[in-house]
Amino acid sequence: MRALVTGGAGFVGSNLVDALIVGGCDVTVLDDLSTGREANLTGAVASGAELVTCDVFDAAAVRSAFEAANPDTVFHLAAQAQVSDSVADPDRDARVNVLGTISVLEAARLSGVERLVYVSTGGAMYGEAGVYPTPETALIRPESPYGASKFAAESYVSMYTDLHGLSTYTLRLANVYGPRQIPHSEGGVVAIFCERALLGKMSHINGDGEQTRDFVEVSDVVSALLAAGNSRVHGACNIGSGLETSINELVAAIDGLVDGGLEVDYRPARGGEVRRSVLDPSLALEDLGWQPTVALGDGLRGTLDHFR
Repeated sequence: MRALVTGGAGFVGSNLVDALIVGGCDVTVLDDLSTGREANLTGAVASGAELVTCDVFDAAAVRSAFEAANPDTVFHLAAQAQVSDSVADPDRDARVNVLGTISVLEAARLSGVERLVYVSTGGAMYGEAGVYPTPETALIRPESPYGASKFAAESYVSMYTDLHGLSTYTLRLANVYGPRQIPHSEGGVVAIFCERALLGKMSHINGDGEQTRDFVEVSDVVSALLAAGNSRVHGACNIGSGLETSINELVAAIDGLVDGGLEVDYRPARGGEVRRSVLDPSLALEDLGWQPTVALGDGLRGTLDHFR
């Protein structure tokens, strides 16, 4: 397989790149390095992966990269993924998530890509769903520009299948955590808590801590991506644990794994964030033969080991 991974220097992307290389694939990474880290690809580049630095909404640069790499499979992970940033600058959010996806789809169409896997979001797109765990049939009701832009991009992905016959599949991810997660971004709550616990520093919770999330470990997400890349089914499915965990419960779990525990304080809730989020992953088993395998406790131990 000749694979191209957009956003491949990031947290999830670099873990995917490593797995592709282990599987014997030729890999090209497209990343603007705004949030991704070149250091995440040290081993991959040493093993023959190529890094092309460019913005995904630079259509000419993306097409040039596709022409050079001639991939048969594309994993599109590059995105603006911060809810607060999307609220502050919805124009940039749309440029990266919508126009960037269009440029990747066009490059894939023009270069004859056989399969494209798009990485989307679950919780930010379903909003306050009212059905938990939330299935793919739930009403789409994003409460932030980020959720809206990811849904718009999903529509383009599906349309390219209907209009041009491009084989595509979309994964709607829950809250991914694990090794290489950046302990600074708002979506990286597990990494933030783990790093600060090990440093003996206080962590902050926005709101009362009773908001819930569905935490899925990155190796499980990588296995879902590989399954989607090897499949030819069309559509979209949730990728999550199917388990609802409050932020307070997460704190308690980490507190029990670290000498000295984890101290937290509480701050006002942020706008644009959902109260409850847990995804129903049963369609992933039906479509891809995938189901989560890493328990939260085991995943937290692995994440803590990464930061030690």
